[in-house]
Amino acid sequence: MKVNLRYFASVREAIGRGEEDIGVDGLTGLTGLTGLTLGALRDALIARGEPYASALARGKAVRIALDQVMSGEDAVLRDGSEVAFFPPVTGG
Repeated sequence: MKVNLRYFASVREAIGRGEEDIGVDGLTGLTGLTGLTLGALRDALIARGEPYASALARGKAVRIALDQVMSGEDAVLRDGSEVAFFPPVTGG
């Protein structure tokens, strides 16, 4: 499964890029999972180490949108989904 990840505001600055396409099957802990959730994706990105670990760390206020709709971490990904990570308040 492939998804498009987008990072905004301070999350983008911390990670050092605004966007990337990834194959989630190769991420730590996600091989063979069905019904992959946003929370599991976030944890797998954190497991990649820096800079993801600090930018998306548990306890940090990070909002997530799935296909341009604000979503909880229990939302399920589909192949080709767009996932956006950003802080709770962003400027224009």
